Amino acid sequence: MPRFFVEPGVLNDKFITLTGANAEHARVLRLAVGEKVTLCTGDGIDYLCTVSDLTRDRCSLVLQQSTPSASEAALHASLYVALPKSDKMEHIVQKATELGAAEIVAFPSARCVSRPDKASLDKKCERWQKIAVSAAEQSGRGRIPTVRTATFDEVLREAGAADLGVLLYENERAYSLREAIESHALHTAALITGPEGGFAPEEIAAAQQANVNICTLGPRILRCETAPLCALSALMYAAGELG
Repeated sequence: MPRFFVEPGVLNDKFITLTGANAEHARVLRLAVGEKVTLCTGDGIDYLCTVSDLTRDRCSLVLQQSTPSASEAALHASLYVALPKSDKMEHIVQKATELGAAEIVAFPSARCVSRPDKASLDKKCERWQKIAVSAAEQSGRGRIPTVRTATFDEVLREAGAADLGVLLYENERAYSLREAIESHALHTAALITGPEGGFAPEEIAAAQQANVNICTLGPRILRCETAPLCALSALMYAAGELG
């Protein structure tokens, strides 16, 4: 069923009109009068509607019912990713949204190859948020993950406050992500992954001071675009969110 994200004010009435990009999307989908669509405002509620009229620049709907979105994870998972080079972050945002991440946060670390200035980073973040919207629509999400940036210190403070805060480190050998997940009752979780060059020793020490678990993802060294998605998939599976 087609899904559209709209501003909350649009749903103040039983009769709803989609305009702009949403109306264009409805036209591309070749929707017909009588077809069902789902509207979301990002609050985790699905609003079932029926198409009542279509023009070139408008799609009129009638609201039928609202139900909690069945696609939203009970676990609030935050994914913190050290800024990767090239367009790898776009892939991470798209797939992390599909997997159910509640928020995706990019941060600079000591060994990051990519070091955009603030203006460039703000522009990138706007694009990443649009990718999250598109991925949320495609995957049937009831919420759009927040995509933002933070400093490494902010990342550690936030991760340390979660029920489970984990930093994945290629040089850790003893403590696994699986052990960390199994030893915590989870309502909130934070996963931190590093850049192409890995984390610097002083960053690992700072994470330990911040009460963040240092964990391994196994004997193989994963690429910076693979590790966050692997860790998020493992977390969601353990939480019963992947069937």
